[in-house]
Amino acid sequence: MNLDYAELAELIRCNSHSKNKIGVDQHGEQMIALIEPLGFSLTRYQREHIGDHLLFRSARGNGKRILLLGHLDTVFPKDTFTEFREDDHYVYGPGVCDMKGGNWVALNVLRNLKVQFGHLENIDWLLVSDEEIGSDDSQALTRKIAKQYDACFVFEAAGKEHELVVARKGIATYHITVTGKPAHAGNHYRDGIDANFAMANMLMEMTSLTDLKKGSTVNVGKVQGGIGANTISGKATMQVEARFTNQAEQQRLLEGIENICIAIEITGVTVDVQGGLQRTVMAPNDGQQKLLDAINQILGHDQPVEHRGGVSDANTAASTGTATLDGFGPYGDGDHTMNERALKSSFQLRIEQMTAILSRLCYRTQQVKQTAGHI
Repeated sequence: MNLDYAELAELIRCNSHSKNKIGVDQHGEQMIALIEPLGFSLTRYQREHIGDHLLFRSARGNGKRILLLGHLDTVFPKDTFTEFREDDHYVYGPGVCDMKGGNWVALNVLRNLKVQFGHLENIDWLLVSDEEIGSDDSQALTRKIAKQYDACFVFEAAGKEHELVVARKGIATYHITVTGKPAHAGNHYRDGIDANFAMANMLMEMTSLTDLKKGSTVNVGKVQGGIGANTISGKATMQVEARFTNQAEQQRLLEGIENICIAIEITGVTVDVQGGLQRTVMAPNDGQQKLLDAINQILGHDQPVEHRGGVSDANTAASTGTATLDGFGPYGDGDHTMNERALKSSFQLRIEQMTAILSRLCYRTQQVKQTAGHI
C-alpha cells in the first residue's frame, strides 16, 4: 500500500487547538469535504465557544452497527507548532498521532470499504471538538450516541507493539479554594485564620489517599496562597487530580477528597470545591472480550493489548455498556510535544487491519452472498 501523506499534511497544517473555534471548524470542514463523498449524511452539533461536533451516518444493513470515534482538536495553540514534515520512516507534526493521524487511518479504511463493496453501511463516525480539554461539552452527546451501537472503535494512537487499549484509568479533577481570615503576622497573629496552613494539611491528607499497588493516585499539581510573608493568608487555592483503575477505587478517592474538604472546616476556614468526576473508568468486560475474540479470529492471530493511565473518549463510550476498544490509530510518540511523530508503516498496518475487521463485522449479508456464490 502506497500512501500519499500530502493529504494528511493539509489536515495537520490547519491549527485546531481546542480553544480555537475558527480553526477547529475549519478542520471540521476539511473532514466533511473528505467524508461526505463516501455517501455519509452529516449531523452538525453547533457550538458557540468551541468547535462544532460532527456525526456522519451511513446506510443501515444486516451487519453489526459500529461507531468510529475521534476528535478534531489538538493541544497546540495558534502559531506554536504547525509544521509538517516526513522522512523515510516517520511523519511529524501536531496531531500526527493524536489524533489527526488516527482519523486519517479511519478515512482510508472507509475508502477501502467503498471500493470493495460499492457503498458504506452500518458504520457511523463521531468527531468531537473538545477531547483535549476534557470533553466537558461532548461527553453527554457521546454517551447518547454510543449506546446505540454494537461496538465502538476509537482511533487514538496504538501502542509501541501496536497494542489495542482495553482499559484506561478514570479521572477526577478539582479546583479547591480555602478561605481563612487575613491578619498582620506580627501584630495580630492570633486574629488570623491561616488558609495556607489549612491547605497544607489538606494536601498531605489528599496525597495519602494514593495507593500505587491499586493504581490509584491523587496529585496536588498546583497550589497558591497568601500575599506576603508578613500577612496571615486569607485565601489559598489548589488544583487536584485523582486517577483510579476500578469503580471501588473511584468511590474511595472521591469520597475521601470530599470528606477531607468537609473536615478541615472545623479549623475555621471555609472550603469551596469546583469540579469532580471527569471520566469514569474504562475496564475490561465480557462484551469487550467477545469483540476482541472476533477481531483475533478475523486477523488470524491474537492482538496485543494494554492498560493505559491516560484517558480518552473511549472512557465515555465504554461507560454506556457498548463494547469499546481503543488504540486503532498509528503508533507514534512525542504527542503533546513539539516532537510528535507517527510511524509510516503503522498507518499501513492499521488501515489493512481495520479494513479487514469492518468488512467482516459490517457487511454480513454481502459475506453470506459471496460465500454462497462459491458453493
